[in-house]
Amino acid sequence: MENTSNNPLHKRQGEDTDFNTQLITIFQYLQDHIATASMVSEATGVPQKNICRYKRDLECSGRLWEIKKDYCEKTGFKAWYITTNPEFSELSDQLSLF
Repeated sequence: MENTSNNPLHKRQGEDTDFNTQLITIFQYLQDHIATASMVSEATGVPQKNICRYKRDLECSGRLWEIKKDYCEKTGFKAWYITTNPEFSELSDQLSLF
């Protein structure tokens, strides 16, 4: 039997749980808020670089919308305000017209 406790290449059980936890945290935060990635990072504690990756994944799956591009309240730079709540998206308003 192979000893895997000291092998850094061996994937341990539960190693990807951090990914799922961060993704769920971001998704749930954006259900109630419209915010930039920097604002989400500050509120949730998830690093901004991770948020950018999760943003892309959620956007490709149709579960995240960019609402407006405006100055970020945290950084002062122009950035997209995003949400995962379809009620906040402009797309849902447009679809209800037809």
